[in-house]
Amino acid sequence: QLQLVESGGGSVQPGGSVRLSCGASGFTLDYYAIGWFRQAPGQEREGVSCITAGGSTNYVDSVKGRFTISRDSAKNTVYLQMNSLKPEDTAVYYCAAGFQLSCVLRDEYAYWGQGTQVTVSS
Repeated sequence: QLQLVESGGGSVQPGGSVRLSCGASGFTLDYYAIGWFRQAPGQEREGVSCITAGGSTNYVDSVKGRFTISRDSAKNTVYLQMNSLKPEDTAVYYCAAGFQLSCVLRDEYAYWGQGTQVTVSS
C-alpha cells in the first residue's frame, strides 16, 4: 500500500522557519513528481511547490524566495523548507505524489498524505 506521511508542522511566530517532511512507505519517491499543497480554513487547496523526478522545481508566487523544496533520496523524503513565514502561510500542508513529467501546481496527483498543520501567529 502506498502511503505518504507529512511531519514537521507546528506553531511558529511570524518571520520564523519550519521544515516539513514528506515520507513514503511502499514506494520510492525519487520516481515521482512531488507536490506540496496547502489549505487554509474556508479556502480552496492551493499548490505551493513541486519537484519532478528530474529535479525541476516550481513555486507559487507568494512563496518564491521564502520556501525551498528538496529531496533526500537516502531517506526517501521530500522536504519543504519554509522561511520568513507570514500569518497568511497558516494552513494544513499536504504532500502528494504523481506521475507528472512537468512540475504542476494543480491537484492532479495520484497519492496524498493526511496533512500537517502549520500555524503562524504572534
